[in-house]
Amino acid sequence: MITSSAPIFLVDLIGSILMIVLSFLCLRIVYKLRERDVNNLIWTYLLWICIGLACFAVSRSAGHILKNVLFLAGNKALWKTIRPFSGAINTVMFIVVAAITLFFERIWKIYQLILKDRQAIKEAHQELLFLNQNLEERVERRTIELKASEYKYRQIFEVSKDMIVVVKKGGLILNLNPAGSRLLGLKHRNETVASHSIQEFMANPVEWSSIKNVIADEGSISSYELDLRMAGGLTKRALVSGSIAKSSGEEDAILLLVKDIEQRRIMENHLAQADKLASIGELSSGVAHEINNPLGIILGYTQLLLREENTTSERYSDFKTIEKHVRGCKTIVENLLSFARTSPPKRETADIHMIIEDVLEFVLHHSGIEKINVQKRFDPNLKPIVVDEKKIKQVIMNLVMNSRHAIGKAGTIRVSTWLNANPKEVHIHVSDTGHGIEKKYFSRIFDPFFTTKPTGEGTGLGLSVSYGIIKSHGGHITVKSEPGKGSEFIVSLPITS
Repeated sequence: MITSSAPIFLVDLIGSILMIVLSFLCLRIVYKLRERDVNNLIWTYLLWICIGLACFAVSRSAGHILKNVLFLAGNKALWKTIRPFSGAINTVMFIVVAAITLFFERIWKIYQLILKDRQAIKEAHQELLFLNQNLEERVERRTIELKASEYKYRQIFEVSKDMIVVVKKGGLILNLNPAGSRLLGLKHRNETVASHSIQEFMANPVEWSSIKNVIADEGSISSYELDLRMAGGLTKRALVSGSIAKSSGEEDAILLLVKDIEQRRIMENHLAQADKLASIGELSSGVAHEINNPLGIILGYTQLLLREENTTSERYSDFKTIEKHVRGCKTIVENLLSFARTSPPKRETADIHMIIEDVLEFVLHHSGIEKINVQKRFDPNLKPIVVDEKKIKQVIMNLVMNSRHAIGKAGTIRVSTWLNANPKEVHIHVSDTGHGIEKKYFSRIFDPFFTTKPTGEGTGLGLSVSYGIIKSHGGHITVKSEPGKGSEFIVSLPITS
């Protein structure tokens, strides 16, 4: 029986020994692999598995060897006693191996999360390194962009032809562009921030409250008209638009855009004046024609009566008085017709300087102005131009005689010419050192029959007729005057072929 079971005994014995040897060889290999990469969780798991399997191999192989030795020694009963303990040890070893597997399965999931987090940390670290390396470059680039943006808007602020001003809600000026300084008549912009408020430059300071309230309620204001008072005391009409200028960390300011519309107002006044004069001209033309015919009849009959009357009689003297006043009335009527007439002037080439010389020579010899100094200053570049010579003489005569009356017994009359190349115009200036014209009369000086002269010394048609003559030439006539400082009339005539 022993002989027949010898191969099985040998196989069981050799197999048990080989199991122990192979398990420890595997344990040795895995141990070396783990030594190479201590942080590798796989090698750690395999090491613990190999330790568990080696223990199982020792337990099981030792049990088989002990069984075979006891069988050969004839102590089967002893084996029966030991056998449950050997099986229990084997079972415990299997449980240990299974526990290691389950434990490392949970560890593996945690390990994967750790690897994922580590990868994220690595990527974040790389990004931080990149940002750190490029931070200075980005800051420099952003600084350049901010400077370019600031320069662009500063250029708009500086080169704007309209006034741009930033003020506090109380009215104190914070910033003012060069156009604003010029408009307000300030010599230095920096002094504005230090010492001025916007109310100082308003003809009616109460209007600031209205502007501020509208901006506070609606957020902005548009096209608000007001009068600005310049540093020299003069006023200009302006159009104001504005809104709240938000600023971080500071009190909100108000940004105002102010446009000078003084020239527009002057032009509107001129248009209104032209419309008014056109209406008066039409009316005057009708009235003059209706009066002219009866005056002609009266004058004719008066002259017939004079022929039949003795020159020494009292009636002859009365008829001469009637003739004188009728002729005066006809002169006024003819001036009215000249003012209202819309027919084109008789154009011919004439030298403006010769026209002026003829007028001044006539005035000097017939008007008794020995104590009045007449000064002339002519532009040598001025060539002859196409005008109605008689009409222009009439205009210059009216202006010179008005200056003589304004001066009185002694003073200075200046007559000058100037060639304006763009647009092509001839300017004739007639100024005096007389008493000047009050501002309240400016809107009426070209009205027919309006005069500041005493009764009997003027008809009030001189300037209105002159205005019509210059308009018929396509030009315009303007006046500058201050009470007590004299007046200056400027005639502008276009140069036409």
